[in-house]
Amino acid sequence: MTKTFSYKEQAIDYQIIYKKRKTMGIYIDVYGNIELRVPRETKDKNVENMLKTKWEWIIYKSEEMKEKTKGFKKKEYIEGEMFLYLGESYPISIVVNKLTKNSDITLEEDRLIVTINEQDDELIKKILTKFYKQKCKKLIESRIRYYQQHFKSKPKSIKVASNKKTWGTCNSLREMTFNWKLIMAPIEIIDYVVVHEMCHMVHLNHDRSFWRLLGKYIPNYEERQQWLKESHWKMVV
Repeated sequence: MTKTFSYKEQAIDYQIIYKKRKTMGIYIDVYGNIELRVPRETKDKNVENMLKTKWEWIIYKSEEMKEKTKGFKKKEYIEGEMFLYLGESYPISIVVNKLTKNSDITLEEDRLIVTINEQDDELIKKILTKFYKQKCKKLIESRIRYYQQHFKSKPKSIKVASNKKTWGTCNSLREMTFNWKLIMAPIEIIDYVVVHEMCHMVHLNHDRSFWRLLGKYIPNYEERQQWLKESHWKMVV
């Protein structure tokens, strides 16, 4: 059964399914469609109360899934295009100055200022990538210093690189490598990856001891893992 519910000047369509169950649940598929599964005798008022309680999450998740199913949209490197930095989206502002010798990027309040000597998409992409790599390495080094108090061993080396398969690695020599795109994630997500790799200085594999150690310093690490699984597709330059 399809119904419409309006709240806070917005309206959603949802499917409601009455089943033999004890609790009410909200499910949003990969296309952003909303489905409610509720006990057979559930009153409309109870359904509406649940929708109101979960309203912000429903709207956010539905829109996120709709956006995700559109697939990867290639960046155009135009004025006002949005790029992620520490979990927030910032528009780029392109300043073309033919007298400038060194292209540069600065973060000023609510935008990324890109200064270049000519309008060139590849050049903008190149300096954005350089900006992200530099910021990522500096931040990760500072977060490792912050968490070092909990570990006896120290990393032998810290690098940032392009890696499509992993967010971070740590080998038996304590050489750590991090995906530079992490700088697009919120700081709590970066901290999760940093501590994850630092725990590998103690436990190289993912045994129970490893997860216990990680959970000691990042209790909600599973939520942070989930964020990366659901949001990695946004982290593009």
